[in-house]
Amino acid sequence: MKQRKGQFHAMRLTMAAFCITLNFVGAYVALCLKLPVYLDSVGTVLAGAVLGPWYGMMTAFGGGVLSGITSDIYALYFMPAGIATGAMAGILFKAGAFQKGKLPVGVACLTLPGTAISASISAFVFGGVTSSGSSILVQLFSHLGCSMVVSAFCVQLVTEYADRFLSCSLVLVMMACMTAEMKVRLRGGQSHGTV
Repeated sequence: MKQRKGQFHAMRLTMAAFCITLNFVGAYVALCLKLPVYLDSVGTVLAGAVLGPWYGMMTAFGGGVLSGITSDIYALYFMPAGIATGAMAGILFKAGAFQKGKLPVGVACLTLPGTAISASISAFVFGGVTSSGSSILVQLFSHLGCSMVVSAFCVQLVTEYADRFLSCSLVLVMMACMTAEMKVRLRGGQSHGTV
């Protein structure tokens, strides 16, 4: 049975809304507990992996706006880093960068563009002090003689790699729980039954 176009769009938008919610809840938990990781990209990576780069970018934008308006104003400023992560997630998952033993390298490729962007924002816009628990480490490195940009980049690289590794691991588990038919339907292919 062929899937109707309206059904296909509704499924994708519902999945994107679910992913935005994952981003918001993760970011809120990390903010409240002052964790050194951010937990705001699980939904972004899931949307990129299942729906493609544009949905990954849209999810990062939606999650950033929701968090920025409700709980953490800094999220609005860091949206460009999330958008880069969403785009990279879509590209890298499609290329198979997270299959069989490639996870550490795939996560590094996913992390670097967003880290460069977020470290620049952290250093130049906020002087290394944001709502994240990792700000303490940035200030420590800065007081030890490193420049603010180098301090922010080093800390962001470590914390974002850990965050993206956790996010990608969770996404791989979620994708393993999804049926092949569900993935096909979300990508707009033909369905031969119900989800």
